[in-house]
Amino acid sequence: MNHNLARHCWLPALIFPIAAWAAEGAPVQQASPPTQVQPAAQGTVDAPVASPQGGAAYGLLKDIEVLKAEVARLRGQNEMLEHKLESLSKRQSDLYLDLDKRVEDLRKQARDTAQSGAQPVAAGTAAKDDPMAESRAYEGALEQFKAGSYDKAIAGFADFLKAYPNSTLAANAQYWTGYAYYVLKDYKNAIEQQTRLVNAYPQNPKVPDALLNIASCQMELKDNAAAQKGFQDIVAKYPGTNAALIAAKRLELLK
Repeated sequence: MNHNLARHCWLPALIFPIAAWAAEGAPVQQASPPTQVQPAAQGTVDAPVASPQGGAAYGLLKDIEVLKAEVARLRGQNEMLEHKLESLSKRQSDLYLDLDKRVEDLRKQARDTAQSGAQPVAAGTAAKDDPMAESRAYEGALEQFKAGSYDKAIAGFADFLKAYPNSTLAANAQYWTGYAYYVLKDYKNAIEQQTRLVNAYPQNPKVPDALLNIASCQMELKDNAAAQKGFQDIVAKYPGTNAALIAAKRLELLK
């Protein structure tokens, strides 16, 4: 009886610490609770925090704006250069069209002279001996010009003007002399030669072209006031001519 009583007495003493250990300290695997976000202090507003990605995007946007402005600037420069190139191309085309026409007129004049047996007005002794001498002298200088040998062209036209000062082609020779200096960028001599043409042959059809060349030289020399006046005079005095059309375009470049 005593033995059974003792057995019933120690069982609760043994079971209680085991149960308490299981409830408080048993290493039971449990899921970790989610991290709790601390609420903001009452009366405050959370400010957005700039992330590294956000800063990089802002910098990229600034770079894009800078590039867009640069593209716009370059586009404007490109349009201006295209306009200048168009003017130069037109001028070159007009130059060679005029050359072809002048050469053909000269050949026709030479043929007519040879057929009629008449001598050119006030021609030199060489022309009396050879009716084609004047034509060859002019065409020889013109061919040098067309070949790009401008120094030789200038010398050839000078010889022509000396031998045939009263030739019907003298004004043309004077014009191409001035234009050859212009191509060589000797603008002062170009102005001098074209001014001679204007003064010596005021009624010649080459006068508008000579005035255009003078104003173009002034523009190259940065004398924009004189160039502008020259272009305006050409437009006003010689409307409808090719020189007036080119002068109007170059006035736009000076604005």
